[in-house]
Amino acid sequence: MADTILEILKQVAAGLAAQFGENCEVVIHDLAGSNKDASIVHIENGHITGRQAGGGPSGAVLSALKHPEGPLADRLAYLTKTESGRTLKSSTLYIKDGSGRPRYILSINYDITNLLALENSIHSLTSCPPDADGKPGSQASHTITHDVSTLLDELIEQSVNLVGIPVPLMTKEDKIKAINFLNDTGAFLITKSGDKVAKYFGISKYTLYSYVDINK
Repeated sequence: MADTILEILKQVAAGLAAQFGENCEVVIHDLAGSNKDASIVHIENGHITGRQAGGGPSGAVLSALKHPEGPLADRLAYLTKTESGRTLKSSTLYIKDGSGRPRYILSINYDITNLLALENSIHSLTSCPPDADGKPGSQASHTITHDVSTLLDELIEQSVNLVGIPVPLMTKEDKIKAINFLNDTGAFLITKSGDKVAKYFGISKYTLYSYVDINK
């Protein structure tokens, strides 16, 4: 039975290594072997940690040997490091025999060192400095419009978001705040923008421009 399980694990190990490539190390430890200092019975891509078949136990192996009755829970997707300092994303699975005792350990170690470096490089390209309000630049996104009508709609939406209240619930002070935002952004430089803004906020053009004059 144990031999059958081992052959299946070797097949799985080879499949995982082929699927994820040379950065994926897959190790099988035999917990029932007579030589506890040589628990590795199979390894794929051992160059990642510099180990080979006949190599020594890991911490997970020692834990399983120390507590053969368990409970031993699989550990999935945690970080480890090699002696050379490379970062691995690892998973440890305890394979039990017919009596429920851990017999083998299947360990998967994926070298993510280069991916982390790439992630940092991408972040440096995509991140933006804080805006004037101290908010992260990535949150201060604005739509790039293709015509002035759409641009005006975008600016009106921003003015309402600035106030944080729907137009029907806005007080005079709220509308003054929104309209002065539009004035500061240059919205009224757009032809006939006053008509559209006045209609949107439910006020006359005279009132609109008086609101602009209030904060001058």
